[in-house]
Parts: sequence; structure tokens; C-alpha cells
Amino acid sequence: MAVMPDNSADPDDERWMRRALALARRAQGRTSPNPLVGAVLVKAGREIAHGHHAGPGSLHAETLALERAKQAGVSVRGATLYVTLEPCCHTDKRTPPCAPRVVAAGLARVVVAMQDVNPKVAGGGLRQIAAAGVSVSIGCLEAHARALNAPYIRAFGQGLPWVTLKFAQTLDGKVATASGQSQWITGEVARRHGHRMRGQHDVILIGVGTLLADDPQLTCRVPRGRNPMRVVVDSRLRTPPTARVLTQESPGPTILATVEGGDTGRRQTLESAGAHVVEFPAAPDPQGGQQSQRPSLRVDLTELLRYLARAGHHRVLCEGGPELAASLLAAGLVDRVAAFVAPMLMGSDASRGAVGGPPLAALADCARLGPLHTRRLGDDLLITADVVR
Repeated sequence: MAVMPDNSADPDDERWMRRALALARRAQGRTSPNPLVGAVLVKAGREIAHGHHAGPGSLHAETLALERAKQAGVSVRGATLYVTLEPCCHTDKRTPPCAPRVVAAGLARVVVAMQDVNPKVAGGGLRQIAAAGVSVSIGCLEAHARALNAPYIRAFGQGLPWVTLKFAQTLDGKVATASGQSQWITGEVARRHGHRMRGQHDVILIGVGTLLADDPQLTCRVPRGRNPMRVVVDSRLRTPPTARVLTQESPGPTILATVEGGDTGRRQTLESAGAHVVEFPAAPDPQGGQQSQRPSLRVDLTELLRYLARAGHHRVLCEGGPELAASLLAAGLVDRVAAFVAPMLMGSDASRGAVGGPPLAALADCARLGPLHTRRLGDDLLITADVVR
């Protein structure tokens, strides 16, 4: 039996796939390096079991749904499985493959939103299920499924994590006064949402300038929030050993990303204080691609992000200052922008804008964003948009 593309736009299929997508979102920010996956078992027009993947080491969504049906004493023979991602057909270090379990369940039909981009799967799970005589359809709400797992897709396709650039600004685009004061531009509701965003990412990324100015904690301070790993771009290892990212009690480790060949004594001092110092190549010199007589002391951000992706960190939230934002944008490393906008006007050319870097000569050099999505958060607005590549 062949795997058939789902071109029917069946209302019932879309209804149940939306339910599966909603289940998958429950674990947002907690599954890397695994994808977000939700599954629903439907029989005679009603849901009989469901599941979502909660994170590495836990049951996969479809296996969990089948297990729950079994525990409830409900027969799944002849049922339809709706799952947001192709069932896997390989054994990883923690869990057995799902496709054989799906085949053994005696299902009549499997509806899949998208094929897995992992080359270890990449259609193999679908073929295995179809070869057993189960009707398989693929493509129901595929665009939604791909958007949900954009970080997972980017990690396998480009070897990079999905980077969200987050900042809070006034209505006239300022993120700090001339003296550097920025706390607080937005209100409590917006700040609380920002903490929830932290809990949905694997890494919070800042530059050493932000650390020296604010001494931030970079923790997720909402109930049951998860503290992500913290990464400070610090080419000269200027981070004080007393910085709160090193001294506070938190399960989230702190990496100081620095340039190769730095001060060994300084490195040892910071590692004794709790930092994990990782050296990266210096960034290419921006002057025509040629190295100047004075060696660059900027961390190569592409290499840093590749390092994070290889370590299984697929979602990065950048809360750095204007210069780090400019460097990430210039290197084409930003995937999404999340701008918290406060009903406030700061004025003054000396006030800092959200994105630094040298002045642009032409509009064609601007970073272009896709459709804007807005959300009201107390008196503030959250505007999000993906970067157009």
C-alpha cells in the first residue's frame, strides 16, 4: 500500500490534526533535541486516547496514546491515528521505534502532518506502516506542523538553532536612555510573558555588555518555569566572577563564549566561579573579508550557534543589546523577532535603539520581516514576525 498525499482537506481530518497540534504545543521548549509531537486516536468519530512527547527519554506521542488506550481497556483495532510527525523507525539511546508499535496495533488508518526531516527516518516510518497494509495519508495541515517544528527543521537542515531576537522598546524604537537605563520600559504583564518565553527556549543568549550593565539573572521566574542554559558572548572574558549568572543557584548552566587564545588565568578564575568557558574562532574581519593588522576579538557567532545545535539546543532566545542584535542580523542568524512595545516616547538621538551597527546606506540592506502578529499584554504590545530570507 502506498503513502498517499492528503489533498482532500477533510474537515474531520483537520479537526483531529488541530487537536494533535495543540497537544504537541504543551511541551514547547522542553523536547530538544527531539521535535514537538502530538497524537490522537479516533474511533467511530470520537477520541479514545491521546498523547504528546514530553521530552527526551519520555514516550513518543503515538506510543503514549496507544499505551493509554491499552491501560483504559479500549480497543484501537480499526481506529485512525492522527500524528503531527512521521512515526520514527530507528532506535535511539532512550526509546524504541514507534512505527512497529503502530503496525502491531491493528489500526485502519494513519494520518500524518509531515515527514520527519531526520535522515534516520525521512519517510522510512511511513513506508514501514504502509507496507503492513495500513492506509497512510500525509500532508494534513503540514504548514502548521512545519511552523511548529521550525527549530527542529532548521537544526537538521542548516545545522543551526532557531534564534528569536527579543527586546523591549518604546514606541519610538528606544531600548535604553543615554545613560543605559532600561528597567523597566514595559509593564508587569509583558515582563511575565517574557519569562514564559524564557521557559520555552533551550538557551538565553546575551553579550557581555548587557551582563556588565544589568547583572541579569536570566532565569524563568514563573511558576513551574524551566531555566534554560545561559550563554554570554564575552570575547575578552570581562565577566566578573561575582556575576549573578555564575553565583545563583540554578539548574541552568552558564557558558562564556570567548575567542581562542585568551587569558588563561582569567579563564581559570571564571571556571572556578562556576562558568563553563568555551573558545571559538574569531569572527572574520568585516573590512572586505581581509584580516586587519589588529586581530579581531569578536566571537564567530555562526560557530557558536553551530556548537549549540550540535549539543541539541534548538531554540535560542537572544536578550542581548543593540550590538549583538546587529551582529546576528548581519550574519543572517536571526529567525524571528519578538518586540515588546511600550506606550512611551523617549526621544533624543543619544538614546539607544533596538539594533545597533553601522548606518545603512540603502533600504535594500534592511532585514525584511514577514507578516506581523500582535498581542496585547497589559498596556504593551508584543509584535512578532519571522525574518524573510
